Amino acid sequence: MQPGNGTLLQEREERMTGKTERLGQERKRKTAHSTKRRLNGVRGQSLTNSLELDRTIHERIRLGIVSALAVNETLTFNELKTLLDTTDGNLSVHARKLEDASYITCTKTFDGRVPRTEYRLTEAGRGALDDYIAHMEALIRSVRDPED
Repeated sequence: MQPGNGTLLQEREERMTGKTERLGQERKRKTAHSTKRRLNGVRGQSLTNSLELDRTIHERIRLGIVSALAVNETLTFNELKTLLDTTDGNLSVHARKLEDASYITCTKTFDGRVPRTEYRLTEAGRGALDDYIAHMEALIRSVRDPED
């Protein structure tokens, strides 16, 4: 490296960093502005409440688990895995989150020497699903009939 090049490189880096920071701030302003314009509350709810979905259920696999259990009294781990077309690890992680939220119960037994894991939807889980569906229906209505 030639003498003095270190300083030029530092200056160049500082200029680039400044540009990046300014672009980032510009994007934040644009995003915040466009988001504020787009966000309309669901009728009958405040803006912040209308935008809050139950993140525990909203994830695709978890919504699938809760929905499947809403129409089946119980399902085994393998039945859920096949129904949702997911892996063992993915299903077990999502089922654990629902179990931690008390939305489902898990019963482990043995069928001979074969372990059997069964899941059942709890009352809290059914209530959470009903609330989630009502929320989504309200969002859909507000998009279809924005004038009402």
